[in-house]
Amino acid sequence: MRPASRAEGWCNGVEALVYQGPWQLSVETVEDPSPGPGEVLIRVVATGICGSDVHGFSGETGRRHPGQVMGHEMVGRLEQVGADVDPVRGLQTGRVVTVNPLIACGGCAACAAGSEQSCQHRRVIGVDPQIVSAFAGLLVCPARNVVVLPDHMPVEYGALVEPLSVGYHAARRGQCTAGDVVLVLGGGPIGQACVLAAHRRGADTIAVSEPNPTRRALAASLGAVALDPTAADLPGQVADALGGPATLVLDAVGSTASLADAVQSAVYGARVVLVGLGSPRVELSAYAVSTEERSLVGSFCFSADDFRETARWVATSPEVLSRLVDGRVDMQGAPAAFAELARGESSASKILVFPHGVPTSDPRP
Repeated sequence: MRPASRAEGWCNGVEALVYQGPWQLSVETVEDPSPGPGEVLIRVVATGICGSDVHGFSGETGRRHPGQVMGHEMVGRLEQVGADVDPVRGLQTGRVVTVNPLIACGGCAACAAGSEQSCQHRRVIGVDPQIVSAFAGLLVCPARNVVVLPDHMPVEYGALVEPLSVGYHAARRGQCTAGDVVLVLGGGPIGQACVLAAHRRGADTIAVSEPNPTRRALAASLGAVALDPTAADLPGQVADALGGPATLVLDAVGSTASLADAVQSAVYGARVVLVGLGSPRVELSAYAVSTEERSLVGSFCFSADDFRETARWVATSPEVLSRLVDGRVDMQGAPAAFAELARGESSASKILVFPHGVPTSDPRP
């Protein structure tokens, strides 16, 4: 994919949300991108605000750079197809599509093994500062990263495919099965994705630990037992709610405290999957892992197959998806939404940004 340089390949103008530095976003007009060979142009309908975007906005992670256009949880309509795009892939203009933001090289051992998330040459839409990403009216991306969605589903559901794929990959990495007793730590969007992924893989005994009452209520509506970790001893709550310790823990927080909760709430021999990125460094009881033979497994992004499989599930329009989006803003309202999320002042779980304006009618069924 060519760098989305403002110096070449532009024609008219479209609004984009530009990161200017910590706590600074501006809405600017940038020139329209044009797809090159093997690429497509997408008119963005909606893009979700991810926790990683919020942490980048606040400057916590240092993974966002001034002048960058972020955004990787997107859905849109195909606007233009570049040269050399295989016509059998169904990429006709006007079709509803989502985009796998992970651009892998396609030629290394990891890619050959179907583990594109481990490609050492990967680039990620929304993270790579050279790519004008999905908080913009138009997006250019490789055609191979596009997944076509059915016209009959609520369009905004397509923006949920990416975060739901993160949860599905975590559950798959943890080898989640119908027999598992599952504990999810954190009830934010990735924790919610983990709950739904565990259900998709057959588990029906699931608890979520989440201090925020709004997110606890949402977790309960997804079919999990919602626990307040500030109310009482968490391992005891887990045992009472699930009939015993967890056999699988999906940590969607990623901190020293959450990992301590994970091992203390899990049986001997349990699997603990670290998918949250709350802290770059954590401390962990080595004895709790080694002497009790627990497995600690890392989970990053998703494979291309995980993404496609999740897109197929979303395409069936499960009713539960109607509960996941609780905020919608246009481009002008996006900077305030970012600031409220970063300050912890918003009760919203998933906010979508609509570059061309928020729909006037409810997009859900």
